[in-house]
Amino acid sequence: MPRLVEVTELALRDAHQSLIATRMALEDMLPVCEDLDNAGYWSLECWGGATYDSCIRFLNEDPWERLRTFKKMMPKTPLQMLLRGQNLLGYRHYADDVVRKFVDKAAENGMDVFRVFDAMNDPRNLEVAMKAVKDNGKHAQGTICYTISPAHTVEGFVRMAGQLLDMGADSICLKDMAALLKPQPAYDIVKGIKDTYGEQVKVHVHVHATTGVTLVSLMKAIEAGCDIVDTAVSSMSLGPGHNPTEALVEMLEGTGYTTRVDLDRVLKVKRHFKEVRKKYWEFQSNFDVETEIFKSQIPGGMLSNMESQLRQQGHEDKMDAVLAEVPRVKKDAGYPPLVTPTSQIVGTQAVFNVLMGDYKVMTGEFADLMLGYYGASIAEKNPEVVQRAVEHYKGQKPPITCRPADLIPNEWDKLREETLKLEGNNGSDEDVLTYAMFPQVAPKFFKERAQGPKSVASDPSKKPKPQPQPGDENMGVLTRELQYAISFNGKEYQVKVAPAD
Repeated sequence: MPRLVEVTELALRDAHQSLIATRMALEDMLPVCEDLDNAGYWSLECWGGATYDSCIRFLNEDPWERLRTFKKMMPKTPLQMLLRGQNLLGYRHYADDVVRKFVDKAAENGMDVFRVFDAMNDPRNLEVAMKAVKDNGKHAQGTICYTISPAHTVEGFVRMAGQLLDMGADSICLKDMAALLKPQPAYDIVKGIKDTYGEQVKVHVHVHATTGVTLVSLMKAIEAGCDIVDTAVSSMSLGPGHNPTEALVEMLEGTGYTTRVDLDRVLKVKRHFKEVRKKYWEFQSNFDVETEIFKSQIPGGMLSNMESQLRQQGHEDKMDAVLAEVPRVKKDAGYPPLVTPTSQIVGTQAVFNVLMGDYKVMTGEFADLMLGYYGASIAEKNPEVVQRAVEHYKGQKPPITCRPADLIPNEWDKLREETLKLEGNNGSDEDVLTYAMFPQVAPKFFKERAQGPKSVASDPSKKPKPQPQPGDENMGVLTRELQYAISFNGKEYQVKVAPAD
């Protein structure tokens, strides 16, 4: 009898984050919710990542209402979200009381599966969120961010799986955000986890498609015992996105493995999103296969973003130099995986190094990364660059080795007090969390929320020729997360970087 392989569908979150800048409106998802709910998926990823930000920044949608609507429309299939550990959905570490409150409210509003990750793979940054998920009786998926470096080994990834299981993880996710996971390492890591901790441990593999090799990686992971894989319906797949759901199902035919995915339902979803995607041509990613990512290790969306940074400064010709600089900066920082927010931080520092000289200008975020305020790195950091980071803060912010959140006092009461002063807030805990995640954006959203959702989709017939080229500012990912204004040698530099999770 064929072994069952479960499937998580990404069309409602990571697929459109990767391909159309997270701009898809809820109204364009609702028509296929019934088919998705009845298609036999293990879970439906529909929240987290950049979707929360995009809802309040661009779409005038309440992300909590989106979650509640999904739960109502898809009651049969578990809903899944991506949670950045102690960063939640924002770009800094939050106090433990805020982390617990966020998980409590997400569970209350309908979330079932919490994929909890940390950009540094520092288990200490996952502990509070994981416990909160377990306390709510929900599925806690402990996540390993995959990357390549001399310090990263199969044995190390397997060891981290054990740490996550010790926290009570219900499953382990091997998360490959940059399409770096080649077939043999996929097999070796999954088999290592199964051999070490037992066949009963559920292993879930997430890969992007950008390098063109990862559908084979999924097959090898399945052969090694992987229980669940992530895919996206074909009309919302490939490029910097993910492998097609239908292709995965067809690939397994006659192999001794099977899924319970109903392809008739999936094909209805495919046809719907094929038409919907045409309306978002302004945000369309044109990245296809990019094997050079194996050298730069930059998630596909970050490639376009760095090209945009360089174009704004009139230095398009420096792109190759920046791509060469990224691995060096990553090494200096102790080889952190490149996923939000570390991908933005390392990528921007690489741009600065090329344009302005070796660490002559350092962002506060990169200084914090070097000093331990994002967590521990797997390898030793370059001590000379650490010293530059100390000098950046004029010695007022020393290096730390403790869990970063241990230095953050409880902040829920203060955040609630600040939120209640904002026009248009409804007094709910959910609104406090919205303000906590995005304090610069939430006030405007609260004021305008009553106007209702505002789709940013365009008339497909008005699509101009030629199409936007790869590297345009709004291609591939949400175009705003970290923003810097830097003056150097009399010239003003405005730098924006975007998410890559």
